[in-house]
Amino acid sequence: MTTHGPVMPIWSCGGCDLPWPCPTRRRELRAEYADAPVSLALYLGAYLVQAAEDMPWAPAGALHRRFIGWTRQPPAVQQRSTATVPAKPGREARQQP
Repeated sequence: MTTHGPVMPIWSCGGCDLPWPCPTRRRELRAEYADAPVSLALYLGAYLVQAAEDMPWAPAGALHRRFIGWTRQPPAVQQRSTATVPAKPGREARQQP
């Protein structure tokens, strides 16, 4: 049982007072639904509908990102290397004059 549940109708987190789902609850949900991403999206979609009814002034896109959009992102964003891969020598480079 988590303490990071939604406080309705303002949709803040009961555990940390951040907008729900907070980062802690997102980590918990990822773990709980690790093998069922569609079920996670359906679960959060139901909450999205409730939140949209409670907060009709909130932009739909912002609510979507808040409730569902994060589920398609990898849990930890890895830094990409800035190193470049040397290009393969082209036909011109192989032919010496």
